[in-house]
Formats: sequence, C-alpha cells, structure tokens
Amino acid sequence: MSQDRPNRPRYAARLNAFKLAAGQPERPNVADMIRAAGKVGGLDAADLNYPDHFTAHSATELARLLGDEGMAVNGLAMRYYTDPGFRLGAFTHPDPKIRRSAIDLTRRGIDAAAEMGAGLMTLWLGQDGTDYSFQGDYARMWDDTVTALTEVAAHDPDVAIAVEYKPNEPRAYALLPDMATTLLALRDAGSANLGVTLDFAHSLYAGEIPARAAHLAARHSRLLGVHLNDGYGKRDDGLISGSVHPVQTVELFVELERAGYDGVIYFDTFPDMGGLDPIAEARANIELTERLRQIAAGLAGDPALAEALARQDAAASQRIVAGALYGGGA
Repeated sequence: MSQDRPNRPRYAARLNAFKLAAGQPERPNVADMIRAAGKVGGLDAADLNYPDHFTAHSATELARLLGDEGMAVNGLAMRYYTDPGFRLGAFTHPDPKIRRSAIDLTRRGIDAAAEMGAGLMTLWLGQDGTDYSFQGDYARMWDDTVTALTEVAAHDPDVAIAVEYKPNEPRAYALLPDMATTLLALRDAGSANLGVTLDFAHSLYAGEIPARAAHLAARHSRLLGVHLNDGYGKRDDGLISGSVHPVQTVELFVELERAGYDGVIYFDTFPDMGGLDPIAEARANIELTERLRQIAAGLAGDPALAEALARQDAAASQRIVAGALYGGGA
C-alpha cells in the first residue's frame, strides 16, 4: 500500500462528523457538511447516508456538491433507524408489509447510488436482532434476512452490496454480529455482488482479530469496504485510527496488502461525540493512517517476518514489528 501505487485507496470520512466544524450554521445540512469535509485536504471520497442525506438534495445535486469539493461518491449507506417503524426490525420485522417497506427503501437507495455513479451500497442491520430470549423465531429471522439480501442484490447487479456487521446496538443481540455469521448469511444468499464491510471497532468488540476477519472475508466472499477507527473493544468508540491499537491496525493493513484490497479507507470516527475539531481529527486520521500503511507495506514483504510467522515465533515477530513501528533494531 505504498503511496506511489496507482490503485492506492482513497480516503473518505463520516460526513455527520462535520456538523460541529467551525463556522457551521446552527443546523448544518448535508451541503454544509460536504463543504467542511472539503477543507480537510486528503479526503477525496465520501459515503452518503440514505435516505437521511437526500431529504433536501437530489442525487445529482449531491454528486455536484461533492465534485465541487474535489470528492467523488464512494457509495451509499442505508439508515433504517430514522423510521420508527423499523425499531423491531427491517429485514427481520414480523410484519411482511414492513419488511417489504425496508426492501423497497433499500432498492430506492440502490437506484440513487447508481444515479450518482456509485458502485457500492452498505447495509448496517443494527435494528435486526433480539433483546430477549424467546423474542423471535431464529429460523424465520434468518430466512427473511437471506431472502431480503438476495432480492436487494438482484435489484442492480452492477451495484455491490456490502453487509457491515456489529455485535449489538441498538438491539442487544444483532442477527449478524460478527464476520463468520455474516459470511454464512452471504453464502446462503449466494449473490455474486454481495460482500462485507469490515469496521475495525466493530471487529474488536466482536472479539475478533481484525486482520483475521479481513482474511476470512477475502477468502470466503469479497471485502468491499474498510471502516477505520479505533476503540477499547467494549463498544463502538469511534476513536482516531491507530490511537489505541496501532499494532493491530498495521496487521490489518498487511492483510489488506496480501488480499489486494484497493478500495476506499473510510474513517468512521466520532469527533463530534467528544467535541473535537472534526477537520483536525480527520487530518490526524489521514496522517496516522499514512504512516501505519507505510510500515505495513514494508512488513508485508519482510522475509524475516514471514519466517517468524511460519514458525509461529511471537517473540521474533514482535521484535520485528516493534522495530518498524518505534525504531531501533529487530
């Protein structure tokens, strides 16, 4: 992932993070947030939420606004939580009419993505799950979700559909809480344009090693997106990338290098939650990520590291990685 690679992943950031940027109106709209993101420098892509970000602007207008700031649309992300009718589920709702409404909303989002020239729709199904034992029929919920994924994937085969898993929130137990379960659902759906978005913090608090999760996605499906952030593994903290788990972040980049991932790196971080300057926070994300990616590029081809991994020699591998991260000899 060296900087001179022609297919170097672009960087995108969470637009809602820029609501608190200096100079924003009291109630900033998506156009204001796009303009604030354009001040970062180094962000050349964006994901938009559907339908949230489309209430005041058409798909064509949003594409123009992004272009004016030197950014392209990477993809759209479905947001079902804005409709209280989906609190009991979108794809898993017990009422078939509400499930149909969720599917149809997703199809309209896919159409908007295609209109903007975006080839990616991300589905975060946080409202699909349970809060109690004996709350739902697990077989039916699974089958309804697989059926819905198959239908939305078939709507436009030219748009890739990425499932972003998360252990919980808002439901106590998500139906698709981790990489392995998500891959099982994608296997059952069997659509060629389905894949996974890996969120670093989600993976941590799912009890996963993010690099291993990325390997599973590349091996058994397609890794369609990477949401980069950091946290303490207890919730979705949304901290600056590499600020808590630099070694695990480097390991993820090494695995992405091996998998040939050349997609966008999306900073799913929450400066607004702590009152940070979002422009400064985005710049920190880019600077730290560039540094960690440079380190990962060197480690990916390091024969000594490869030998240590082949022996499962953690003492040797840790010395090599520490030397690359912090300086000094291996």
